[in-house]
Amino acid sequence: MNEQEVLKVLGKFGAVITNSHIVYTSGKHGTAYINKDAIYPHTHLTSMLCSAIALEFSAKEFLVDVVIAPAIGAVVLSQWVAYHLTNLVEHEVLGVYAEKEGTELISSSYGPLSPKHEDKFVIKRGYDKILEGKRVLVVEDVLTTGGSVKKVIEATRATGGGVVGLGVLCNRGGITSKDVANPPKLFSLVNVKLDAWDEEVCPLCANNIPINTDVGKGREYLARKKAS
Repeated sequence: MNEQEVLKVLGKFGAVITNSHIVYTSGKHGTAYINKDAIYPHTHLTSMLCSAIALEFSAKEFLVDVVIAPAIGAVVLSQWVAYHLTNLVEHEVLGVYAEKEGTELISSSYGPLSPKHEDKFVIKRGYDKILEGKRVLVVEDVLTTGGSVKKVIEATRATGGGVVGLGVLCNRGGITSKDVANPPKLFSLVNVKLDAWDEEVCPLCANNIPINTDVGKGREYLARKKAS
């Protein structure tokens, strides 16, 4: 699938939202959103997209043993990409995931909600032993700042796993390998650049445009602001 075909499919299933006021996981605000959750109920579509990612990493130069993703949403991708890689290469490729555990305080400002809490990613359930000494492909649904997937790559390396690449459905933040701990290859099915602003300079906030609470982190954002 080429990029235009993927965008057409995402639009058909309502996975691309525009002209809205979205709060992203990073805390920034913007007008558009890639709603990957609209994709996952459609197993044939999810399989098709993951097949395209798997094909990109099926060459002998990668020799992927394990696929890992950050929980929760991208777990679906790790399973499907591992499934398709197993059918493309000459050995079983396993699918595992990293999960959030606790929070840590960081010093960067988040408007009136400072300080901001940032999730840590850990690899548990014996998956750390599976990754040790293996060649690992990291997968993610949407890259905005790349913060979550960077932590997964670092956690994977901490177990002794060797990261051979990063495959994503959509790179919407212009993220490069350097931004996410330098995986040898970063491949995205779709690359789109969407505007994003800090809350303090968000033109949508300045014009009192209501925040979308159906997708993104709008509901949590409003709850925290009300409590502050």
